[in-house]
Amino acid sequence: MSSQEPLALQDFGPDLHVDVADAVPPPSVSILGIPLAITDYERTMDWMDATIVDGGQGYVCVAATHTVMACQEDPDLREAVVESDLTVPDGQPLVWAMNALGHNLTSRVYGPDLMARYCERSVATGTKMFLYGGRNQGALVQLALNLRRRYPGVQIVGGYAPPYRPLTDEEHKAIVAEINGSGADVVWVGIGVPKQEKWMAEMRPDLTIPVLIGVGAAFDFHAGLVPQAPAWLSPWGWNGPTACRASRAGCGSATYTSIRASSPASRGSG
Repeated sequence: MSSQEPLALQDFGPDLHVDVADAVPPPSVSILGIPLAITDYERTMDWMDATIVDGGQGYVCVAATHTVMACQEDPDLREAVVESDLTVPDGQPLVWAMNALGHNLTSRVYGPDLMARYCERSVATGTKMFLYGGRNQGALVQLALNLRRRYPGVQIVGGYAPPYRPLTDEEHKAIVAEINGSGADVVWVGIGVPKQEKWMAEMRPDLTIPVLIGVGAAFDFHAGLVPQAPAWLSPWGWNGPTACRASRAGCGSATYTSIRASSPASRGSG
């Protein structure tokens, strides 16, 4: 952001104010042992901006239903997600489960939409962003071009498409130096579950950037490599081509059933 020192409140126009009090994460509810933030798009973006203004550091997991289920079988993924500063509910079945436990969320926090909304907001705040991920360097360049066209003034200060293997020690040191030297405020990570969550947990101590956030397929969507579902299907968790999502819809229903069955409220009901 453009400010050189943390302030209790910063104004970025008549409709946008950043209060460092928002750097305190919103409360969460446990779904199958994973703490999911009781939040929406605006509150999530407020946390990101407040963390930057306050000079803090943290990372955000954007949890689809698959992420929560994968955490049950992958201890390293589970640890990375549980240790995040904020885990937001990307999957609609997670929102249903949270509401069944007495909350009143009106929508999920869908990763590609969060990225788009934050890019739009960043034009006003001056937030600088680094892109880590993508299928290859060409796809990453296309993503940056598309974001700059859609959000004139957006500041993308660097990017790196990692290889499909663990980084060598030399590569690790080089990317840490590149990201830290970029002056970015936010690193968007698009390397998929579970790699991005584990990467953020591993890299967080080495990076000086305030906010890391894993958004997976958002890179492919915004680069135009994968079409998103029509808007009327998206709230039900159908985000990509129908053929790729049909089985996942059934999985979501089964997941919701298992979450409800394991919840205290469900076990205590007649």
